[in-house]
Amino acid sequence: MKKTFALALLAGASALSANAFAAGNVAAGKAAAEKYNCASCHGKDYSSPIDPSYPKLAGQHRDYLEHAMLGYQRGANAANGRGNAIMGSQAKPLSKQDIANISAYLASLPGSLVLRK
Repeated sequence: MKKTFALALLAGASALSANAFAAGNVAAGKAAAEKYNCASCHGKDYSSPIDPSYPKLAGQHRDYLEHAMLGYQRGANAANGRGNAIMGSQAKPLSKQDIANISAYLASLPGSLVLRK
């Protein structure tokens, strides 16, 4: 009985850590955002872009950010793709884990995005 419980506990802990890793690592995301110089367009706080047509990223939903970056990787002509020359070239070298990490980091930041009801 004790062995079964220990195995179940270990399996549960492994699943939780795998899910946490799949959701992205905030510290690794901060390093990746700095490496790829995301702030050069989206602002040093990721909430004050250099051009008003560029999105504010701080506080945005993690899954939305992931979907957007994967879309830029696919390009405008692919299913669920997005077309933007700058973001397309920025997103191309990112791994899926880079995207998860950057998304987790940006989602963790305080932002000025609001949901009005």
